[in-house]
Amino acid sequence: MIRTEQQNTVDQAITSRRSIRAFLPKTIAHEDIAELIKVASRAPSGTNTQPWKVYVLTGATKAKLEQEILAVHNAPEVAKTHTEEYKYYPVEWRSPYIDRRRKVGWDLYALLGLGRENKAGMHAQHGRNYLFFDAPVGLIFTIDRIMEQGSWLDYGMFLQNIMIAARGRGLDTCPQAAFTQYHKIIRSVLDMPEEEMVVCGMALGYADLDKIENSLVTERADLTEFTKFLD
Repeated sequence: MIRTEQQNTVDQAITSRRSIRAFLPKTIAHEDIAELIKVASRAPSGTNTQPWKVYVLTGATKAKLEQEILAVHNAPEVAKTHTEEYKYYPVEWRSPYIDRRRKVGWDLYALLGLGRENKAGMHAQHGRNYLFFDAPVGLIFTIDRIMEQGSWLDYGMFLQNIMIAARGRGLDTCPQAAFTQYHKIIRSVLDMPEEEMVVCGMALGYADLDKIENSLVTERADLTEFTKFLD
């Protein structure tokens, strides 16, 4: 197969996507964010239900949400009273999933010089999620509670579209399930209606490539581990 320029461009956007954990303080115009989301909304959804809802946070609103969540995150006894509305991860882990999870965690902490005994340092690094890793834009995604599993599959394609569209514009992202624990705070600050459930957050901005954490490139399983060709 002869590769085309279009194929190269699309593949580059996909393969260059990474979870960025340190951003530059360079702002993004609202109209550019709006265009990105509009493009991403071409994601497929069952019978065109389009189950996604997006809150775009900048300025004072973003700062208020960050401060309120981080205050609770740094108060362990209070943080325990905040729990997710849905389970992102399995209750019972097994290989190879638990091995991959542990590896990416320890790889990141190793880059940051955080050993297993440095619980305070790991807590602080996890807390950076709630600052959107200093990105100028924070995105909170919600879904109507009546929607079922199929719509959550659709939602994943929408989120991927946002991340790929961002790469096509020289921007970077970090999808963040960490926000789901603090849905009550998010609901209060953003004045979210009760029928909406927090799906995740996402940092959006320009990567600070001088930061060591952004040198992390996660591994992918070999094709033979998850694909069967049946003739």
